Amino acid sequence: MSGQDELQELVGAAIGEIEAAEDIRALDEVRVKYLGKKGLVSAQMKELGKLDPEQRRERGRVLNEARQQLEKAIASRRAALEKRALEEKLAKERVDVTLPARPERAGVVHPVSHVWEEVVEIFADLGFSVAEGPHIETDWYNFEALNIPPEHPARQEHDTFYFHEKEDGARKLLRTHTSPVQIHTMETQQPPIRIIAPGRVFRCDSDPTHTPVFHQVEALVIDRDTHMGHLKWTLEEFCKAFFETENVKMRFRASHFPFTEPSMEVDINCSWEGGQVKVGEGDDWLEILGSGMVHPNVLRAGGIDPDEWQGYAFGIGIDRLAMLKYGIPDLRAFFDADIRWLKHYGFSALQIPTLAGGLSA
Repeated sequence: MSGQDELQELVGAAIGEIEAAEDIRALDEVRVKYLGKKGLVSAQMKELGKLDPEQRRERGRVLNEARQQLEKAIASRRAALEKRALEEKLAKERVDVTLPARPERAGVVHPVSHVWEEVVEIFADLGFSVAEGPHIETDWYNFEALNIPPEHPARQEHDTFYFHEKEDGARKLLRTHTSPVQIHTMETQQPPIRIIAPGRVFRCDSDPTHTPVFHQVEALVIDRDTHMGHLKWTLEEFCKAFFETENVKMRFRASHFPFTEPSMEVDINCSWEGGQVKVGEGDDWLEILGSGMVHPNVLRAGGIDPDEWQGYAFGIGIDRLAMLKYGIPDLRAFFDADIRWLKHYGFSALQIPTLAGGLSA
């Protein structure tokens, strides 16, 4: 039998084994057997050096054609095997989405997540966009750029979670509010600015109304003619939409925050009948948020000229909003992962809050 016939017989046997391979592993074994460094085809190519130049050229051409033929057959079989494996996997993992959910296994949306979406829906309708920032911040973004002095209690370790000090003396920290997002936004976006910054924040605190981890939403508006009247109107419209009542009354009290001047605490009217707070009713008052006009030093830190631009900002706890609206007595229960609590206070996944359909409908 000539060398040409032997090669054809070898290629035929190889193609037969390739087509018979039932999985990728078996196909790889066939590939190594014929095309590996010590494979049958590779062994014949090593013999080319013993031939004269004319025979070497012709034999090399034939061997390369045989190798390409086998590589093509292997690639084709591999594609077929991968397709079959995918089809088998999809068939095995197939879920009939038309089947009704099992009530005992149906999930619920956490109140914080639902209220978060309510807040975003309201402010989107008022023309605000959503901004985000990192949970791990520097002292500059969390304190200094916000005009918080070095001696301020919030900078102490009893109130803030700090990381280990670096060689240069710098220390990262877990942000204590979402206000750093305001600085990031001013650095990257030219006025006018109209954003809210919802997010998770961290402080060393734990009692029925405070937890080490909680959620805030802050707002920032910067324009040439923005004034206190715009701030008051925005807060009134938000409270009316969120608490779903037109009877909201608000009281603005002078206060002090390092990052705003003037600063105001905002109270909302309520009643405490039956041990339950009802917003928009009664003659009692409940503090709900802090607000004010952005301090010129904060604008400068964000790269904005306070002689040309001015703005307002306010912040409120998302968890606190959930407690007020849905009658949740203890903030710590938000993070207990108690399925019974979640079933009681949670929302259906299909209860997507919209202003048209009702936020809590």
